[in-house]
Amino acid sequence: MTRCCRFCKAPLSMTFVDLGVSPLSNAFLKPNQLSGMEKFYPLHAFVCEECFLVQLEEFEAPDHIFSDYVYFSSYSESWLKHAAKYCDQMTEKLSLGASSFVVEVASNDGYLLKNFVQRNIPCLGIEPAENVANVAIEKGVPTRSVFFGKETALHLRAEGKAADLLLGNNVYAHVPDINDFTAGMKGLLAPTGVVTLEFPHLLQLIKNSQFDTIYHEHFSYLSLLAVEKIFAAHGLKVFAAEQLPTHGGSLRVYGQHAEGQGRPVEPSLEVVRGLEREAGFGSTAAYSRFRPQVEKIKRELLSFLIEAKAARRSVAAYGAAAKGNTLLNFCGIRQDFVDYVVDKNPHKQGLFTPGTHIPVYSPEKILETKPDFVLILPWNLKEEVAAQLQEIRSWGGNFVVPIPSLQVF
Repeated sequence: MTRCCRFCKAPLSMTFVDLGVSPLSNAFLKPNQLSGMEKFYPLHAFVCEECFLVQLEEFEAPDHIFSDYVYFSSYSESWLKHAAKYCDQMTEKLSLGASSFVVEVASNDGYLLKNFVQRNIPCLGIEPAENVANVAIEKGVPTRSVFFGKETALHLRAEGKAADLLLGNNVYAHVPDINDFTAGMKGLLAPTGVVTLEFPHLLQLIKNSQFDTIYHEHFSYLSLLAVEKIFAAHGLKVFAAEQLPTHGGSLRVYGQHAEGQGRPVEPSLEVVRGLEREAGFGSTAAYSRFRPQVEKIKRELLSFLIEAKAARRSVAAYGAAAKGNTLLNFCGIRQDFVDYVVDKNPHKQGLFTPGTHIPVYSPEKILETKPDFVLILPWNLKEEVAAQLQEIRSWGGNFVVPIPSLQVF
């Protein structure tokens, strides 16, 4: 069977990076599941030589991945601040008020839309994971538990709804049918509406060797170059692109209908286009340099852990994040190297990491056991984690961050 690009349908044969096989990164295990069979899938990213979209194949249907989800946005303080700031910016930039309508796709537990609810700006969340959507509804955020695409957009338009602001944070990469999703955005957007999408920027992923952001729930790894091509194919155009520090370096693109006058193109768009041109994103050479960087990180981290264990030093990990599970599985790190993982999210506590079977506890466990090293798996939150756990200095403990290169502090 010929692999095809999920956007342009060109044959897909060029490897971006092959991370072996791994279970779904959020498929945490209950104690009674530890002796059962786990499903492992290839974690092999390809790059399309026509449109330059970096992507994984689809092995599991989204309704299996996202039906009972354990990721809740409200457990990261820095992410909540980021969301509140976004709402301030958009309310001012787009002059949003009581007659406006805001729709967030993959609205999670209402962490962002609650800011619009507080301002009495009508809004709607679309969240496929029913357990997560229910949390949002309890917070007073109107939410529908459906997958977003062309059909959902048609239903909403039939109800007389059109989005003045349509936003999606860290969802575009999670969409297997990127054409249906983009057609849905086109269909739901009001004539003068604005769409904003945030996603980890492929430029930063390559530059900072962020291979652990590759996991099965992320079907695509996005550049502005690829996004502009996808938008154009569906009658949308990007008019601005903002670089953000979130998730190790993200892009926020602003789009509108391609037809009509619309908003003028902002200088920020050409800045990002220039950075991607400089990185060689329009040719395959830029993508082939990634694999050697990834292999170097694996060797560095395993050397550190082997030496630590040989010296009888204890190691715990912080953050049972999806990216951490990619790292643990790719490097073959189990309880022989890491005693346990801690996480603030109570939905993950008492479970075990997929594939590597490391137990997950609450952060208090670190204060009880006083490990010599704390490996920070969500390295993008290292300042937040170090501030939360500053007590480890009292027993001479150190933090370890594996990416973009091994750092002990």
